[in-house]
Amino acid sequence: MDDTPADAPESPKHVAISGNIGAGKTALTKVLGEYYGWETVFEQVDDNPYLTDFYNDMRRWSFNLQVFFLSKRFEQLQRIEEGETSVVQDRSIYEDAHIFARNLYEMGHMSARDYDNYTDLFTIMTSYLQPPSLLIYLRASVPTLVDHIQQRGREFESTIRIDYLERLQGHYEEWIENYERGPKLIIDVDELDFVGEEEDRRMVLNQIESRLFGLFPDE
Repeated sequence: MDDTPADAPESPKHVAISGNIGAGKTALTKVLGEYYGWETVFEQVDDNPYLTDFYNDMRRWSFNLQVFFLSKRFEQLQRIEEGETSVVQDRSIYEDAHIFARNLYEMGHMSARDYDNYTDLFTIMTSYLQPPSLLIYLRASVPTLVDHIQQRGREFESTIRIDYLERLQGHYEEWIENYERGPKLIIDVDELDFVGEEEDRRMVLNQIESRLFGLFPDE
């Protein structure tokens, strides 16, 4: 029997938006933040000191970039867990290790020594963190990713190769299939425009609300 008082305040929610480069994570983060009035936490991209160098020389800068992302994400999550408001976060910490660092290592852009060091650090950090209330994975085909990347026109992304996106896509599909840290929701976005189309946005919001606030959110 649930002994929680009927008028007890609901615990803050932490929703993490995951997906490949160009899947629409930032856009959905903004949509959810505006709709629910929640705090939004974005990935540090525009003022990232390593991204441009990384895309020009992945082997030289891969470890530096991944440690930067990991440390910033850990700081974000510490603030989220210490806070008393609901938060929607652009990209989860798990993607840093299971997708990007792993891919760089397998492509030969990160040495075994650096990769082992990185994964040890990741394991220690995540042992102190709670998983999100809901992990949302935006599934998009590579042509959709390319279209989105071209539309936003970030200069440092202009050198991203198709085969790099394809490798990330494979890792994403394997990771989300085996993700068991908490509730997850997969949304196929190839035919959706949840920014410009009200019907699409309502459809996405209905799915999310069902998982967050429905009678059986973990199913």
